[in-house]
Amino acid sequence: MPVAFRDYYEALGVPRGASNEEIRRAYRKLARQYHPDVNKDPDAEDRFKEVSEAYEVLRDPEKRERYDRLGANWRAGDDVSDEMRSSGFDGFRRAGGDGFEDIRVPFGDDFGGFSDLFEGLFGGGTRSARSRSGFAGAARRGADLEAEVELSLEEAARGGHRWVALGDGRSYEVTIPPGVRDGQRIRLAGEGGQGSGGGPVGDLFLRVRVKPSRRFRLRGEDLVTELPVSPWEAALGATVELGTLDGRAQVKVPAGSSCGRRLRLRGEGWPRPGGGKGDLYAEVKIVVPPKLTRAERKAFQELASVSKFDPRKGRS
Repeated sequence: MPVAFRDYYEALGVPRGASNEEIRRAYRKLARQYHPDVNKDPDAEDRFKEVSEAYEVLRDPEKRERYDRLGANWRAGDDVSDEMRSSGFDGFRRAGGDGFEDIRVPFGDDFGGFSDLFEGLFGGGTRSARSRSGFAGAARRGADLEAEVELSLEEAARGGHRWVALGDGRSYEVTIPPGVRDGQRIRLAGEGGQGSGGGPVGDLFLRVRVKPSRRFRLRGEDLVTELPVSPWEAALGATVELGTLDGRAQVKVPAGSSCGRRLRLRGEGWPRPGGGKGDLYAEVKIVVPPKLTRAERKAFQELASVSKFDPRKGRS
């Protein structure tokens, strides 16, 4: 059943003099509210088509100008099916590709807001682009798009804000939840390719890529890091400082520690989705001074002369 025409400004709930940013915000709010995947109301699909069509016109300066002049007859003489199918997303591939090279993602310090954009982040709840079918009749759903968000391991652990800039000039402030994993996807409903024949807009998926860290290795919910100590600290025992994800911690090195010994710091590991953290394991690494002072050399010589310890004894 075709959707009756409704003034586009009224459909989005914005005044005729609304800025592009006001139009974009209004559309995103309504798209999330009426997207068929999250709203099972029988009228939600038609409402979603309505706001999608309004946004497609009002976000384009030429279409908006023509609509402001001609109103409901703005399409007269035009065939817009091809331009709606093309969707205008320069620099993007469809979901399932290798990612995007033109995405720009500066990192922010704050956390919060926009958490309702994340659906199906930790498995399940999302369907692939190929499994999604169009609506009945000539209406066809827009393509799902996918982009990559690259994070350092520390950023992925902390979470926070990201500004994601798309190839067509649009940008989004996205909340990264603490403890997000490499390969997980964040779904922005209604931000993908435009539909055709009045069909709904597709979704945009942001796939997380976590860069390797020089300081930490992730093992399940635990982190592993090196703890450099001097020969005398390893032999005599000491309390030394260690960098963690959240700052610094004091670690007690037991006397007689050898290289590879693991010291456990509870609750200093990777954030868990349900709350809490894994553990941090500090691996002892004995580091010898690269250049000995005269006093250090004398001390080591004296130790060598009195010590009966043979680290190779009993080894084949």
